[in-house]
Amino acid sequence: MTQLDVLRVFCGPDGTRGGNELGVVRDGTPLPEEASRQKIAGKLGFSETVFVDDPERGAIDIYSPTLRLPFAGHPCVGAAWLLDVPELVTPAGVVGARQDGEFSWIEALPEWAPERTLRQYGSAAQVDALEVPPPGEWIYAWAWEDERAGRIRARAFPGRDDGIHEDEATGAAALLLTAELGRALNIRQGSGSQLLTAPQPYGWVEVGGRVRLVQSDVPLPD
Repeated sequence: MTQLDVLRVFCGPDGTRGGNELGVVRDGTPLPEEASRQKIAGKLGFSETVFVDDPERGAIDIYSPTLRLPFAGHPCVGAAWLLDVPELVTPAGVVGARQDGEFSWIEALPEWAPERTLRQYGSAAQVDALEVPPPGEWIYAWAWEDERAGRIRARAFPGRDDGIHEDEATGAAALLLTAELGRALNIRQGSGSQLLTAPQPYGWVEVGGRVRLVQSDVPLPD
């Protein structure tokens, strides 16, 4: 029976707070149809679900509850940690991957990330006070906590009408913000998630965080 692992990706420093839940179907081959995968992702309700097509090559397929995604940050970080491979093969391109102590890292190009509106605010308190906007625009709200140290407070509002009103931790948006600012960042997002980023040569950006296993061998919904 095809089963699921549930991870939390981009956990906070103590490993117990924050982190965006991710479903990983370890063997996606019994479910080759895109429609079947989309249906399962919708029923699971995670912000993203990954189907592993080849664990040795790191070939993965990513879905939100309503869309197939060529690339997404927290699914790649989580899949890289679970599969422990040097790269992931996604429809967008080959994503570099490495493990460094407690952090799982990926390396990707900003142009692979879905379009996001990066909206800067004057203070972390302003970001904290934001209400969830109505569906429509995908907004990554951010403010400097300590500009000199590269510390940022952020919240993510997908603007989708699929039950995901706020994204706890968003690697693709962090990648885009890093590319725009051109510097390494330490991002505190959501209720307590932590994302680390760093620009790399030739326009690549690294995004890293802590990953924890929540559940394993979970049956898939019918």
